[in-house]
Amino acid sequence: MLTPYYKSEDKNFTLLHGDCMELMPQFEHKFDMVFADPPYFLSNNGLTIKNGKIVSVNKGDWDKSQGFEFVHNFNRKWLSLVRGKMKDDATIWISGTMHNIFSVGQILIELDFKILNAVTWQKNNPPPNFSRRYFTHSTEQIIWARKKPKVPHYFNYELMKEINGGKQMKDVWLLPAIARWEKSQGKHPTQKPLSVLSRAILSSTKQNAWILDPFTGSSTTGIAANLLNRRFLGIDVNEEFLDLSERRKRELEDVQIFNQYKQKIQGFRYKQQLSKTLASEPTIEYGSKLII
Repeated sequence: MLTPYYKSEDKNFTLLHGDCMELMPQFEHKFDMVFADPPYFLSNNGLTIKNGKIVSVNKGDWDKSQGFEFVHNFNRKWLSLVRGKMKDDATIWISGTMHNIFSVGQILIELDFKILNAVTWQKNNPPPNFSRRYFTHSTEQIIWARKKPKVPHYFNYELMKEINGGKQMKDVWLLPAIARWEKSQGKHPTQKPLSVLSRAILSSTKQNAWILDPFTGSSTTGIAANLLNRRFLGIDVNEEFLDLSERRKRELEDVQIFNQYKQKIQGFRYKQQLSKTLASEPTIEYGSKLII
C-alpha cells in the first residue's frame, strides 16, 4: 500500500510523492475528473518579461525538451496510464501551449478519447513581448475530452450559461492570470489561477467528485476542488511543490480564509454567485473513499 506524502484531516486532499507513471499502477481508485498540467517543455534558455524584469524562461530540468519523439512518447505514456484511472463517464482537462498541445491532442485521438472542446484561456494581463518579432503570447489551450466516445459525460450547461449572463458559454475564457493572494504560501513557476480550475471543475463534475492531478505542482486543482466541495489526489516528483501544496491546504482550515478565497475567485457575475451555485448543485451520493 502506498504511503501518502500528506493527507488532510478531512481526507479530501491527498498528496503522493513520486513519478505519476510509477505510482498510478499502484492504486485502484477511479476518478470522476482529471486535470493535468504536464510539462510544456519550454525551458530552452530563452528570456521573457515578468513583473517588468527580463528573466529566464527556464523552470527546471523537468521542463526541458529532448526532442519531438521524447515529448510524444512522454505524453502517450502518462495519458495511457491516466485513462485507466478514469471512470467510464469521466472527463479530462489538459492545459498546454503550442509547444505540447498538438502532441496531446493527437494522442488523445489515438487512445480513443473523444475531444469535446479545445478551450482557449485568454489572459487579460499577459506579459509583454519584448522581442517585437511576433504577436504577444496571451493564451493557453485547455483540451477537454471524455474517456469513451459513446459513454455520455456530465456537463453543467445551465450553470455555465447563467455565469455567462444567460448566453451559451463559448470556448474562449477571458480570465486573469494568477493573483497575488493566490501565492500567499509561496510561488510555483507554472501555477494556474483558481478562476480557470474552478470553471473546469464546476462545469464537469458534481459535488463529492474525486479529481486527480498527476502533475500537481502547487495543487491549485486540489485547492479549487476543496473550495467547491470536491475531493482530490495530487502527484508530484518535487517535494518542494508538495510542501507548498500542503501549506495551501492547511491555510484553508481557517474558515475565514476559506470563505474569503471563495469570494475572490473570478469568473462570476456577482460575489455570492458561487455560494448560491454550491447550495443548489447536484451531489454524487455514491462516492467511494480513496484508500491510500
